Amino acid sequence: MRVPEKRQTPLLRHHLSLTELETGQTAVIVSLGGGRGARHRLRSLGILEGQRIRKISRIGKVGPVVVLVNRAQVAVGYGMAKRILVQVHG
Repeated sequence: MRVPEKRQTPLLRHHLSLTELETGQTAVIVSLGGGRGARHRLRSLGILEGQRIRKISRIGKVGPVVVLVNRAQVAVGYGMAKRILVQVHG
């Protein structure tokens, strides 16, 4: 009996947390982590799945991350920024 060969799957696109994104880099938000309240707060700031986002800066090593979303600058705490997964395009 012949065993079929395993098909190679295309490489999955790597998702980064917002904290891993380089300053000045643009990405698309893939998912928001955290509790329901945190996700609601982020969405009210315009940070939602499918939205383009650009990292402006990070304050300190584990400080807030400043992003540009919908032509507005928003600061997100480091803990929450770690839970925002993005996918870099380009």
